[in-house]
Amino acid sequence: MKYEPHEYQKYAAAYIEEHPVAAVLLDMGLGKTSITLTALNDLLFDSFEIHKAIVIAPLRVARDTWPAEIEKWEHLSSLKYSIAVGTEVERLAALKRQADIYIINRENVQWLVEESGVPFDFDMVVIDELSSFKNHQSKRFRALMKMRPRVERIVGLTGTPSSNGLMDLWAEFKLLDMGQRLGRFIGQYRTRFFLPDKRNGQVIFSYKPLPGAEQQIYRLISDITISMKSTDYLQMPELISTEYAVSLSEPERKRYEKLKEELVLQLPDGDVTASNAAVLSGKLSQMADGAVYADSGETIRIHERKLDALEDIIESMGGKPLLVAYWFQHDLERITERLHRLKIPFSRLESSQSIRRWNAGEIPVALIHPASAGHGLNLQSGGSTLVWFGLTWSLELYQQTVARLWRQGQESETVVVQHIITKGTIDERIMKALSEKDSTQSALMDAVKAELAI
Repeated sequence: MKYEPHEYQKYAAAYIEEHPVAAVLLDMGLGKTSITLTALNDLLFDSFEIHKAIVIAPLRVARDTWPAEIEKWEHLSSLKYSIAVGTEVERLAALKRQADIYIINRENVQWLVEESGVPFDFDMVVIDELSSFKNHQSKRFRALMKMRPRVERIVGLTGTPSSNGLMDLWAEFKLLDMGQRLGRFIGQYRTRFFLPDKRNGQVIFSYKPLPGAEQQIYRLISDITISMKSTDYLQMPELISTEYAVSLSEPERKRYEKLKEELVLQLPDGDVTASNAAVLSGKLSQMADGAVYADSGETIRIHERKLDALEDIIESMGGKPLLVAYWFQHDLERITERLHRLKIPFSRLESSQSIRRWNAGEIPVALIHPASAGHGLNLQSGGSTLVWFGLTWSLELYQQTVARLWRQGQESETVVVQHIITKGTIDERIMKALSEKDSTQSALMDAVKAELAI
């Protein structure tokens, strides 16, 4: 297919070519893969500034999205690529194959650097979903930092750079510029821009930005960062977000409140214990969804309110395709059981074949887990309605999952995102938290937005 880029795509590709270190914050649906590949193609074959590049991406994106984009566009026909995913034998064979671009999943970065025995002689690194390197203590971050001084060019791509707050940015930009802008050490960054927030004695659980810190941080990174929002450059379909509220019965409500207050719930099928606040949050989320894991590991069913709501939503669709996001394994099991009982065809989106079938309109109901399929997958051809059966605290996974449908190429004029919310439970707090986190995310995107003369 002939590549006819939008002006913003030309601008972004040129930005990557002109900046050896670049953070490209492209909103979902703007075509970051084709933009980056165009820049790589120019750097390889026009200016000859690089000779060997590596792309680090989420597994499914590495396996499916990057190769598909290379094969799709005529102007990339000269690019030779090799996909280093799968077994160790398959990865080694792929890395030893002659290619211009090597594509590897992020889980294997440490293996590549420390165990593979393959020389890290890439002169350009592309990190697709830079936000997955926000933890400076992770093995993948430390492994890649060892190799960073050897790399002449690096670009980080993401639509959600600060999904959990400004603290995320330090590791991401340390990987890009080796600490030049936000400091070489996390302690320096924390002291300079933040104050302790929630704490218990000497133990600090969270930090909040100092007055004016956001603007200072954005100013420091602005010379290597561009940001673009899809709503600025594309005729995006209307996005409608709704809530489908369900209510617990009085006995169900008492069980929920008892666990919340006492951290221990005794049920006929087993005991449920929450050892700390994080565990309690997870247990309450499970109960809001309709089931909870007992201390023994068994699943205890609490209610079927959300399952009934999902059944109503499917019926109201009148046969139109529906994408359902679940969070817990018991959510999947119970949804699957209900769909079997209703004799409704469905499939989990976990393979290239299932994704192809969804986009071809062959799957009436598709089940997706945000953590495994949130990034990079193009699902807009299969439908325009998403239902959140179980919610996630992660703004990044939330936005990325919504963007599987609400993106360029969506033929429907409207994308509907429905959230099944159990009233009076932690579901309501999660929805509020996602909304509040988005303010920081939007502030960052706006602060470094590229001003294009289009």
